[in-house]
Amino acid sequence: MKRREVMTLLGGAAAAWPLAARAQQTSIPIVGFVDAGSAVASAHYATAFRQGLNEAGYTDGRNVTVEYHWLEGRYDRMPGMIADLVSRRVAVIATPASIPASLAAKAATSTIPIVFGVGEDPVKLGLVANLARPGGNATGVNFFSAESVPKRLGLLRDLVPGAKRIAVIINPSNIATAEVTSKEVQKAAGAFGLQVQILNATGRDEIDAAFAAISRERAESLFVAPDGFFVSRRVQFATLAARNGIPAAYPSRLYAEVGGLMSYGADPADSFRQVGIYVGKILNGAKPADLPIMQTTKFEFVLNLQTAKAFGLDVPSGLLLAADEVIE
Repeated sequence: MKRREVMTLLGGAAAAWPLAARAQQTSIPIVGFVDAGSAVASAHYATAFRQGLNEAGYTDGRNVTVEYHWLEGRYDRMPGMIADLVSRRVAVIATPASIPASLAAKAATSTIPIVFGVGEDPVKLGLVANLARPGGNATGVNFFSAESVPKRLGLLRDLVPGAKRIAVIINPSNIATAEVTSKEVQKAAGAFGLQVQILNATGRDEIDAAFAAISRERAESLFVAPDGFFVSRRVQFATLAARNGIPAAYPSRLYAEVGGLMSYGADPADSFRQVGIYVGKILNGAKPADLPIMQTTKFEFVLNLQTAKAFGLDVPSGLLLAADEVIE
């Protein structure tokens, strides 16, 4: 072989190598992960999601790439974010804890697989046709936020038996969750003989304003609605509740861990892990239509005894025994 021919072959191989490398890189599936909270506040949940992926045989950065999109309460950014994921035809869209993100994804594509986590019935939300056989491009987890409302309100009443006027803070930007929470709280409050005041908050300043209204109207306890943005502001909630002397019940243990009085609800980390498992199954070839909706059975009641003492509350022994965890 002539020297010129050898050089031509080598040059061709060198030119082809970057193309081959790029082809290998683009063959790694991309998962678009969308959450209403913030990366810092939800770091534990993101870890649980990756754990689920690992259980299904996938490791972020090795054989799958997860793109994390944190809305930090900016629900108005969601349509554009989802549209971008759809236009790039990511392998799967994961919305582990957000009804708005799940509905936006479902509205944006009928072909890209979606794995959601929602607190209400996904059939009623229009995400799937059937719990056993979803029948479309979406499946996921139902973690029963609505069903846990009466239980959480009952625990708060038992903890603060003298409170008759209860404030409820919702995020109206999270429309479905806000509406269901308002409805369920008022229904449960009627059974308990409580008066309810609904307050809206969509940002940091509005949370401050809501607490000012609570103090002004002399509400005696507080019920905080599930919301990804609220979770990211959990320290603000706990601080303002302590400052204003308002015993509060929260939907997630993350609030109790930073000084919130108590929480009751499904374990969010378990839901994120289950979403990760289903994403992995879909990457392995399973069809969302054939993956039944998983239903969370793990609920936890966390009580911050230190905060209870600061409020001067006499915690009944029955509540201490009922708590899954007591923070002292």
